[in-house]
Amino acid sequence: MTDAALKPVTIRMHPDDNVAIVANDGGLPAGTVLPDGLVLREKVPQGHKLALVDIETGGTVRRYNVPVGYARQPIAAGSWVYERLIDMPSARALEGLPMATVPAPASAPLTGYSFEGYLNADGSVGTRNLLAITTTVQCVAGVVGVAAERIRAELLPHYPHVDGVVALEHSYGCGVAIDAPGAEIPIRTLRHISLNPNFGGEVLVVSLGCEKLQPDRLLPPGTIPLLGGRDAGAGPETVCLQHDEHVGFMSMVDDIVTRARPHLERLNARRRQTVPASALVVGVQCGGSDAFSGVTANPTVGFMADLVVRAGGTVMFSENTEVRDAVEQLTSRAATPQVAEDVVRELGWYDRYLERGRVDRAANTTPGNKAGGLSNIAEKAMGSIIKSGSAAIGSVLPPGEKLRPDQKGLVFAATPASDFICGTLQLAAGMNLHVFTTGRGTPYGLAACPVVKVATRSDLARRWHDLMDLNAGRIADGEISIEQAGWELFHLLLDVASGRPTWAERWKLHNALVLFNPAPVT
Repeated sequence: MTDAALKPVTIRMHPDDNVAIVANDGGLPAGTVLPDGLVLREKVPQGHKLALVDIETGGTVRRYNVPVGYARQPIAAGSWVYERLIDMPSARALEGLPMATVPAPASAPLTGYSFEGYLNADGSVGTRNLLAITTTVQCVAGVVGVAAERIRAELLPHYPHVDGVVALEHSYGCGVAIDAPGAEIPIRTLRHISLNPNFGGEVLVVSLGCEKLQPDRLLPPGTIPLLGGRDAGAGPETVCLQHDEHVGFMSMVDDIVTRARPHLERLNARRRQTVPASALVVGVQCGGSDAFSGVTANPTVGFMADLVVRAGGTVMFSENTEVRDAVEQLTSRAATPQVAEDVVRELGWYDRYLERGRVDRAANTTPGNKAGGLSNIAEKAMGSIIKSGSAAIGSVLPPGEKLRPDQKGLVFAATPASDFICGTLQLAAGMNLHVFTTGRGTPYGLAACPVVKVATRSDLARRWHDLMDLNAGRIADGEISIEQAGWELFHLLLDVASGRPTWAERWKLHNALVLFNPAPVT
């Protein structure tokens, strides 16, 4: 049994904070005497805040040394500080922000680290060797699903160096205002997912035939740097289900299976080779967050992010609504004033998008977030932004865009915070490895990219022992430091990039692709 289970343990993020969170499994009962002599007036659940001093009506509730709320009524020292007792701060205006004012801390380059990956024709590197079957419209998803199962059962045993088949199913392609403002986002997202490094340039497209998103609009000729056997200026190989040659359902399936063979042949000829850690493109995200996210798992990811950047690799952090309250940190850390302006542009666009739906960033927090001790989005944002580490933000990527080869280092990929949409957009950006932190727990996974899941609490890591890849809760338990956990995660990423399966991969847990479509549906 850990010390945290034997005595009251609370965590205060900054000396100027007037609240702390309870670290003990199961929380602490009323009457508990803390080491400093403070007596709890009521039971405080694990991860929830307790007042360290008396807070008057209208007084600031401070965590991470920032206001996370204002008291609606007097809150006595030792009381449970929960959502209904505080009002959320207003969002910081996007004018008058510090722009590229804080230089990144000096860090020596990190050399000598590598992994075993698949080098692609365009210079990118895959961590998996997968055949992708792109779909232009949801209508074909059932047929493609049957074909993919046949490919797995009948063909893959003959191609041992191919890791799997991924059907890029989605809900787009028809019944949409395809030329409306915003429609370019889902189209370029699906295009760029098809070019993800883990697919090696071998893309097979399945079309219905009558859909609005025609294959040549999705993937114009010359888009895909094919591995071999085809003209690089040609369009992708396409199966059209409405073509006259198809008589009956099985002819459609047979055609897809037959067309897959040459792609599998080329993929199977590839072998892993040693590449530097600079080839890592890591997307970081959190879901099912709790009050420990900003204490254990996200700081661990932030430390890892700095290591990847120092090694010359790329780290993408995202989730617009979960960084909006930390906008000053983003603009001040920007490498140049132009990058800071790009941050403001993307967050401003998203503010307006939310306003059209008559909501704001406050709509982000979930019942699970609140049950885990996060009172509002302002508090959640302070713990979320830590995933980005301390490096300068080198560039900003609009939703659905693909990273250019020169976009290394720390990148703000501006995406919605929805787990599935954020993961989909990071795939489109070109990530070859995903890190996902969780406090409440989620079996989230992606078929196109390995997902390393990091637990914020030891209780979760114990209960979900075959779903969590790393337990950052040991930091709160006093067993390891953030630095130690960060290095452990860095080495784990190199192993996974070299082929070590994650728990989600072992169980074949794959969430659906969810395209972000801000344009109208007809």
